[in-house]
Amino acid sequence: MNILMVGDVFGEPGRAAVAKHLARLRQEHAIDFCVVNVENAASGFGVIPAMARQVLEQGADVMTSGNHIWDRKEIVEYITKENLLLRPANYPAGTPGVGHVTIKAGPHRVAVLNLMGRVFMNPIDCPFRKADEVVPELRKETPIVLVDMHAEATSESVAMGWYLDGRVSAVVGTHRHVQTADERVLPGGTAYITDLGMTGPTDGVIGVDREIILQRFLSQMPVRFEAAKGPAALHGVVIVVDPDSGRATAIRRLRVAA
Repeated sequence: MNILMVGDVFGEPGRAAVAKHLARLRQEHAIDFCVVNVENAASGFGVIPAMARQVLEQGADVMTSGNHIWDRKEIVEYITKENLLLRPANYPAGTPGVGHVTIKAGPHRVAVLNLMGRVFMNPIDCPFRKADEVVPELRKETPIVLVDMHAEATSESVAMGWYLDGRVSAVVGTHRHVQTADERVLPGGTAYITDLGMTGPTDGVIGVDREIILQRFLSQMPVRFEAAKGPAALHGVVIVVDPDSGRATAIRRLRVAA
């Protein structure tokens, strides 16, 4: 089974890259299931319902998110009705939406779990304990379990990869917007990468106009962030999973210039 996981879609350039490439990549790599992180789709901050619907129409099966999921108030009503857009599962009980979902993919079922780290992030519930709670329940439904670990600290993502090795099919990191080169299949059969990278403008600073970021570093004054213009790229991975055991057999990085 071939699975495509796409890194944080940032602003209009990122949405354009998804629109241009996602369907082609699904065909080119014989993709059976696709996960796209969309939490930065709306000018870098959150996602609105129309954008989420477009990403589903363009080829995503499930969308994940992170700390910016609540930046657009109109997403709250949408996420309470559409369980294909996840928010981190370790938000407190009663938070709108769901943090995991299991859906059909051809003859198989695939579960997706969205978690968020706590190092340099919001002080939410423990992602490790939440994984202990949720993963056994998901594995009752399917051996194929994919985890988006949305984290700031690389150490926290690496730790989650080792923690879940052998219990899930993949642990991929998002949030940092810089693709890492540490993709591997861990000894227990879990595909891992610290960060998928960003799907968005390549000539900015992690998606934001570089002049704005330089001004902030030089002046230490607050500035209003705006998405960078110019060329863009889609970043992600293709993972090969044995659908019977749920074990990954390969993981390969993708970088596609838009």
